[in-house]
Amino acid sequence: MKEISVIGLDLAKNVFQIHGVTECGEVLVRKVLRRSQVLQFFAKCPPCLVGMEACGGAHYWSREIRRFGHEVKMMAPAFVKPYLKANKNDRNDAEAICEAVQRPSMRFVAAKSPEQQSVLHLHHSRRLLVKQRVAVSNHLRGILSEYGIVLPQGERVLLQQLPSLLEDGDNTLPMLMRHTLATLMAHHTQLAEHIGVLDAQLQGWHKQDEQSQRLASIPGVGLQTATALAATVGDGKDFRNGRQLAAYLGLVPRQHSSGGRPRLLGISKRGDSYLRGLLIHGARAVIRHIRRRLALGQPGGNPWVEQLLLRCHPNEVAVALANKMARIAWVVLSRNEHYQARAA
Repeated sequence: MKEISVIGLDLAKNVFQIHGVTECGEVLVRKVLRRSQVLQFFAKCPPCLVGMEACGGAHYWSREIRRFGHEVKMMAPAFVKPYLKANKNDRNDAEAICEAVQRPSMRFVAAKSPEQQSVLHLHHSRRLLVKQRVAVSNHLRGILSEYGIVLPQGERVLLQQLPSLLEDGDNTLPMLMRHTLATLMAHHTQLAEHIGVLDAQLQGWHKQDEQSQRLASIPGVGLQTATALAATVGDGKDFRNGRQLAAYLGLVPRQHSSGGRPRLLGISKRGDSYLRGLLIHGARAVIRHIRRRLALGQPGGNPWVEQLLLRCHPNEVAVALANKMARIAWVVLSRNEHYQARAA
């Protein structure tokens, strides 16, 4: 009796597409399932290889399907695209996923635990609130400029001077606009309080997680970068070396080589853009302190960065240092070690 060997699962919100084949590639199942029918189907199906794209809800379905003895592998949608035939629809997408998951050279996405996902969602929620706070600040400045009131740059200046502007009866602000500005200012204060609550939650998780604490000992890696790295990379076993982690974060040159002639361009900017940005900002902070020490005639403390600053733009040095920080982070995580600065 023929049994299903590989299943391609096209995820969605309510309608899921199944494409199952045997070891010889013969199609046995090609059907549509509602959300409530997915787990029932895999509970009755014999253990097999299940492929799916790494999209919204993929980690949840991966954990649930594994409970029935199946082997689940997730792939980046960009790696599945070359196997799509003809027009794009759910049926062809499931077939492409089923074909891609069987390739021996395919790269798979590591499954994240609920705790890892919760920390990453905490990061993204905080970033959303920060964007909203900046938007409210810019909106307040734009309103004030319409009435000839232009404040110096800085959020602190805005919060300090706005109450006095609302109480000043000699300026040109109408009473209706004063009420509007007061409402926006209260919303800005509320956003700042919510961001503080999320920061406290990150700090609490950082104090309990040993991996995050070891990452924070790396120069340029602060609380946010350490917690995001620990939640994203885990123990680092999914990467063979630090270079793979740097490539995953998009910190390596993009290639456009042909005819045996290598041609390297700017960084690829692939992978996790949020984590890449945190590392680059941390590298900029390290470079700023090194340049400040050098300007005072003191040793910078990092000869490698000092030599790069002599021949490269500071932005290029920041990306190079972020690449090195990612490699150091992989060593710290994979070898379960603490960071040790190399003597000059």
